[in-house]
Amino acid sequence: MKPLLTWFATSLLAASGPEPLPLPAIPFAPRHYVCQRALKAPVLDGRLDDEVWQKAAWTEDFVDIEGPLKPAPRLRTRAKLAWDDEYLYVAAELEEPDVWAYQTARDSVVFQDNDFEIFIDPDGSTSPYYEFEMNALGTVWDLLLLRPYRDGARVAVNGWDYHGLKRAVAVQGTLNHPGDQDRGWTVEVALPWAALTEVAARSGAPRPGDRWRLNFSRVEWRTQVVDGRYEKRKGPGGQPLPEDNWVWSPQGIIAMHYPEMWGFVQFSAEPAGAPEKAATLTPEDQVAWALRRVYYAQRNHRPGSSRYGATLKELALEDLKLPEGWTLRLEGGEATWSAEARDVKGTRLCIDPQGALRREAIVK
Repeated sequence: MKPLLTWFATSLLAASGPEPLPLPAIPFAPRHYVCQRALKAPVLDGRLDDEVWQKAAWTEDFVDIEGPLKPAPRLRTRAKLAWDDEYLYVAAELEEPDVWAYQTARDSVVFQDNDFEIFIDPDGSTSPYYEFEMNALGTVWDLLLLRPYRDGARVAVNGWDYHGLKRAVAVQGTLNHPGDQDRGWTVEVALPWAALTEVAARSGAPRPGDRWRLNFSRVEWRTQVVDGRYEKRKGPGGQPLPEDNWVWSPQGIIAMHYPEMWGFVQFSAEPAGAPEKAATLTPEDQVAWALRRVYYAQRNHRPGSSRYGATLKELALEDLKLPEGWTLRLEGGEATWSAEARDVKGTRLCIDPQGALRREAIVK
């Protein structure tokens, strides 16, 4: 999920008080994946031997959540995706010499174990989005986030469930058995479109060419064996050492709940394994990022001023440039602010003070 536990407190303060909002410390360069069709649905048994998984491309290996600011993970993690009219399919492979898991109750804090996590923002607005976590026992924590933790308290709907969810785990070794060396564990997840589009701009499966924001995360704790059981290693103060957070698309900050930094998944009509043109950032993606920078700047400008910024100079954003054909409109006052960008073709992108991004066609 991670944030570390301390991040939750920090993010809530940032949303409601004078504390500055921490920002990603890497350039905006999300990873891309082209998700192709599954002509035959995989058998959900945790083993990645189905035809679709033999043909689908792997993501890049996961990196540290802070990206190049930190060393590469010591264990390999990667994922695959496919889709049909009913489900989004996700498979993952987690290298692990000691596979363990103890959380058994649904919606428990699964990341207290080593886990695999999926984050999904169907319309790219950052508000709302979905989170899914699973450990090597197959225990699930799924929830709906009305908006990121930085934007307010009580934003997580923990009682929300992926209705129709299917998942499975296969362990390449022995679970919860210290003394031998495992190879790892693999997971398969089928996420129904009916649940994933409950809060999206449209219902049902995506259309070919649609692009969603997704990311994958892996939480890995350093452990030792005590009385035949895995326990987290502790630091000098007696608290567990911080967990490692490894992700597909780097966040540049120890916080998964910055959906604007997640990767892009583009849905294709081609079957898994077919030749495919690589997906890349679009001018509209660059505009959305420019508006996100305005949001960051307004959040950090207001606590030290009597009003929100009304110009890019006030916000120290003189370097902010939009792609050709786009224009920015910015307003700021004592109580609130607004920012939007329009292009010559009639598209409008706007971001509100709560950080939600919206796209609409301009009616002339």
